[in-house]
Amino acid sequence: MSENPRGEIGKRDDTELVKKLLLENYGYAPDLIYEIRGRYHKVYAYKPCDFEVKSTDRQGVYFGRIESDGIRLTIEGSFLVGPKATKNIVELDKERAKLYLAGESVRIDENLHGWVIVKWGSYYLGSAKAKEGRLINYVPKERRLKLE
Repeated sequence: MSENPRGEIGKRDDTELVKKLLLENYGYAPDLIYEIRGRYHKVYAYKPCDFEVKSTDRQGVYFGRIESDGIRLTIEGSFLVGPKATKNIVELDKERAKLYLAGESVRIDENLHGWVIVKWGSYYLGSAKAKEGRLINYVPKERRLKLE
């Protein structure tokens, strides 16, 4: 998507917009309902069910965020998209995965630019911004590993 996807919010259905961004960037979009909420353009995802929920404004898991240049997935979002994604996946070795989970930016060999899913083995570690041969880290501080 060449233009700022935030400009599309409110002009089209949230689910349609998020699926379009996921397909463009990762080649796969889970069949879920997506809602974009708040001024930070957070994306929540869920499946409809007959189970009655008291507060309907709290449906879904925090899935990602619409950025000016695409969609940034949370750790949970990367677990949902990653296994079937066909592009923009970066696999790290054990040492770089540790550094990444500790909040460090890490070097990569791939010449990628934009949002990528970060993977180590069969684990999806979240998403990062690939730029100039490195991954810019977006692991929240409260979820980072403490290395000795």
